[in-house]
Amino acid sequence: MGYGPIQMLVVGFDGNRFRGELWPELERLKREGIVRIIDLMLVRKDEAGAVTHIRASDLNWEEAAEFGEAMGALAGFARDGLPGVERGGMKGLAEMMDGHLFNDDDVFRLEQLVPAGMTTAVALFEHVWAEPFLGAVSRANGFELLNEWVTPIQIMETGGAFEHRRAWNDDRA
Repeated sequence: MGYGPIQMLVVGFDGNRFRGELWPELERLKREGIVRIIDLMLVRKDEAGAVTHIRASDLNWEEAAEFGEAMGALAGFARDGLPGVERGGMKGLAEMMDGHLFNDDDVFRLEQLVPAGMTTAVALFEHVWAEPFLGAVSRANGFELLNEWVTPIQIMETGGAFEHRRAWNDDRA
C-alpha cells in the first residue's frame, strides 16, 4: 500500500468559540480524496482550566496496523539498515494497535502545555492527492530532491532575495 506525504499540522485557537466552519471543511477535503486523517488530538482548556480532549483517525484498525508496520519498518531501516526493518515494523505495529499514533501520554503533555482559554489541535494528515503523482515519479525512476511547504509570508520575506538575485544576474549579463 502506498502513502501520500504525511504532514503534521499544529494549530491553536484563542478562546473556545467556533463558528462551525472547521469540521465541514475537513470533511469536504476528506470526501474529495485530498487528505486523510492519520491521527488527530485536540485539547480544549476553558478559562477555569477544565480540559476536554478528542482523538480521531480516518484509519480503521487494519489500516492503522498496516500504517504503523510500514512506518516502523522505514524507521527501523533508517536507524539500523536491513536488520532494523523487521524490528521496526513490529514496534510500529504495536504502536498503532489502538488505532492511534498519539497516545494518552501525548494527550496529557498537550493538556499541560495549553493555556487556559485556548484550544490546540495536532493533526497528522496524509496528502492522498499526491500519492498517484509520486507513484508516477517513481515509475519514471525519479526521486524527490526537496519537499518543503512554502507559506505566503515566506515568499514575501524572500522577495528582497529575488530582487537581489535578479540584479546580480542582470549585472553578469
